[in-house]
Amino acid sequence: MAIIDHEAVPTAARRIRDLPGPAGIPVLGNLLQIDRERLHQRAEQWAREYGDAYRFRIMSREFVVMSNPEAVAGILRDRPDGFQRTQRLNETARNMGFGGLFSSNGEAWKRQRPMVLSGLDPSHTKAFFPTLAKVTERFARRWQRAAAAGEAIDLQSDLMRYTVDVTAGLAFGTDINTIESDQEVIQSHLDKILPALFRRLLAPVPYWHWMKLPADRALDRHLAALRSAVDGFITDARQRLDQRPELREQPSNLIEAMIAARDREGGRITDEDVSGNVLTMLLAGEDTTANTLAWMIWLLHRHPEAARRIAGEVQAVLGDATMPARHEDLSRLEFVEACAHETMRIKPVAPLNIQQAVRDTVVAGVALPAGTLVMCLMRPAAVDERHFDAAASFNPQRWLEGLSASSAKRVAMPFGAGPRICPGRYLALAEMKMLIAMLYASFEVEAVTTPDGKDAQERLALTMSPVGLRLRLRLRPRTAAKI
Repeated sequence: MAIIDHEAVPTAARRIRDLPGPAGIPVLGNLLQIDRERLHQRAEQWAREYGDAYRFRIMSREFVVMSNPEAVAGILRDRPDGFQRTQRLNETARNMGFGGLFSSNGEAWKRQRPMVLSGLDPSHTKAFFPTLAKVTERFARRWQRAAAAGEAIDLQSDLMRYTVDVTAGLAFGTDINTIESDQEVIQSHLDKILPALFRRLLAPVPYWHWMKLPADRALDRHLAALRSAVDGFITDARQRLDQRPELREQPSNLIEAMIAARDREGGRITDEDVSGNVLTMLLAGEDTTANTLAWMIWLLHRHPEAARRIAGEVQAVLGDATMPARHEDLSRLEFVEACAHETMRIKPVAPLNIQQAVRDTVVAGVALPAGTLVMCLMRPAAVDERHFDAAASFNPQRWLEGLSASSAKRVAMPFGAGPRICPGRYLALAEMKMLIAMLYASFEVEAVTTPDGKDAQERLALTMSPVGLRLRLRLRPRTAAKI
């Protein structure tokens, strides 16, 4: 039987009501068994108990959960015609002001996708390299000051400054320089958005339509501040287009491309599309890459042999330099990239991917009526001994072994799969390699600590982050000599 079958519902297909799952209670279902910040861990635990396909319920909302990698890949590749973002996500995101590519479906998604892809493709990432190097150099100075002063670094907060500066530079052509700013930075608002979105996605009822709690009123203030910042990016881009009309035909970045399309007679891009994608790019560019880097730095500190191999590779590629000087240097950092893939396998920052069936279909032998909510678990297969030898071990070498690496990429899908695969994946990998190369060329990692001194805890707020990591660095002698 095919993994996905739209033609008919085979008589042998299982119905949702026949799937196993945790026992719930009347009205609430499994609501009281779920801690929102650890939903992924609960869902993974239930997968171990009930298998690759099971069901659970939060009040009236029933979820079918799938973790078989072929089923997950099939669902993700069957978008947007067979599966799409959930109705709750679409409505909530639009109400919060970022109805861009991330939350769009159907025609809205199709008209925006080509511009976003072209603005983030490998050629744009390569052309952006000098700006990426400038941002990384600023960031290195920030960490050099902390190392010289013996200060502990709030790892995620600092990494988010780095990733939002990179995103703003590539997608908007704007140098916002939060790295060197002592004033309130845009991250203080961005940090509140994805947790709020996640909270609303899982809320039993959308109460905020009728009444607002203090957290909702605070969210409104953060959204207003972000809208003001987004309006500023758009205004700046319009001024560039007015001053250089040739950019309307050959835009240099994503925001210019979207505004030019919006302004063309008969253009199908709306003002809402432009502002929604600007905000979406800020959120996605900041959060996912910063959290992956934080997990990577923590894992490398826990595995000193891998860290030493990275330091050796970085020195072999860079020589006496403290960061890559050319885009081509990034492709030579093969072990660094392998460490990034291994980090994303073990600590995927998007461990859940919830989709909604557009039409009646059968996935992995389970009949799913149109409208069914399907929660795809992205980690279980990637840490399963059936797919990876020593699956629990941090072993970057597995990504350098030819066919094994190709097979691994089909099981671990950190950027998704199919038509809606993450358009920012090339930029994300470039940022990771650039930052890690700078770190191991310039510093020795003295400590990466957690609040309780134990393993880093996972917290889910749409994306999965480590809780409270603090970084202490020492300057490498060659770096100290240059300061």
